[in-house]
Amino acid sequence: MSTTDERLRVEYVTDPAAAMSRLAAADRFGEYVMYERPGEWVFAADPIGSVELDVHELRVTWEAETTAAAWTGAPAGVLDEALGRLPLAGRNAYGWIGFEFCAWALDATRHLDPRAPIAHLMIPRIEIKVGESGVEITGATAEEIDDIHDLIAASQDSPLPQPQPIDIRTDPTGYEGRVATAVDEIRSGRYQKVILSRKVELPFAVDVPSTYRLGRANNTPARSFLLRLGGLEAAGFSPELVASVDEDRVVTTEPLAGTRAFGLGDDVDMAARADLVSDPKEIVEHAISVQTSFAEISAVADPGTPAVSDFMAVRERGSVQHLASTVRGKLAADRSSWDALEVLFPSVTASGIPKREGVDSVFRLDGDQRGLYSGAVVTISPTGAMEATLVLRAVFQTTDGAWLRAGAGIVGQSRPEREFEETCEKLGSIAPYVVKA
Repeated sequence: MSTTDERLRVEYVTDPAAAMSRLAAADRFGEYVMYERPGEWVFAADPIGSVELDVHELRVTWEAETTAAAWTGAPAGVLDEALGRLPLAGRNAYGWIGFEFCAWALDATRHLDPRAPIAHLMIPRIEIKVGESGVEITGATAEEIDDIHDLIAASQDSPLPQPQPIDIRTDPTGYEGRVATAVDEIRSGRYQKVILSRKVELPFAVDVPSTYRLGRANNTPARSFLLRLGGLEAAGFSPELVASVDEDRVVTTEPLAGTRAFGLGDDVDMAARADLVSDPKEIVEHAISVQTSFAEISAVADPGTPAVSDFMAVRERGSVQHLASTVRGKLAADRSSWDALEVLFPSVTASGIPKREGVDSVFRLDGDQRGLYSGAVVTISPTGAMEATLVLRAVFQTTDGAWLRAGAGIVGQSRPEREFEETCEKLGSIAPYVVKA
């Protein structure tokens, strides 16, 4: 049996989410990142190399040898250069970038915990791709291919796991009070908008692969992910791209702003949609987000190429529906994918406007480091193409515990009780599907 490009029968993958969950739960392939994009699911595992960045140190590992050094400059450039020094030989890279990645570009490093991780990228030995043509396996041994074949076959038509109820309405973080503070700051002219979030700590350990499978069966994400990397486990159902740069160097971002509940029945959903598209607060919030995204893409694109499409469309994402737009431009010849990510990160719909003041408010009022929440899961091809999908609607777990997190966009017209309710609506995309370990 060949060790590369081994194709399995299409009928084995009628349920790709089940296949991905089973591969992750099998615990045979070391650390992994699973990433779903339209038409393709990739399970990348058993790293042969990695690039880790924290506030003070860069660590680069290749074939079990690690070098560590202090770093200076911008995180995007440091990561780009570190990947460029590795003998990738055509391999892809996968990983995550934390919200704190933005602190250097937005003059917010004073807020950082010295131990805060900024990014963790890995280069896998094994890639398993599931698409319309079946399953393609690269980098695996013959024995591993047999194991993968068996795992995927066994996953199909298996019953869905059962969730553990979670109380999402208890809030020890004082969310409504923090929203009221932000509204006062906005009305005093300090900034226009900020996204404040609240953390929901879980009283039990989570089966993250099973949570991914159950959640994916009940969500309609733009992208989804499942990972175990550097002591962090996470699974989520991303509503939007922070940034993508395709093989033709077209850079895209998808700002979402404006939210109502979804999935409560056709009549209720349509009434909520009508309210969403006519609510002045939501329209203003979305319009200034699109304006900001357009300006950011203009900073790295060829003049005349930035454009907005699908302006203020309604997109359904699990338990919520959003106002959404798409902004694109042609990346300038002297700019890289990492330059595009740096200017677009963090997503305007997860930080604030202006971004510098909004991010400062996030650090001050959210009260703790966000880490992967409102950061990005990333894929980088050897040609420089990149996707960075926004990490929202997710569950997180380390040895210290498991948690959920959700936020809402605060503007001058915001009411604290409504913004709290919005966080509950967003938590409804993940909380009902959390599976206890």
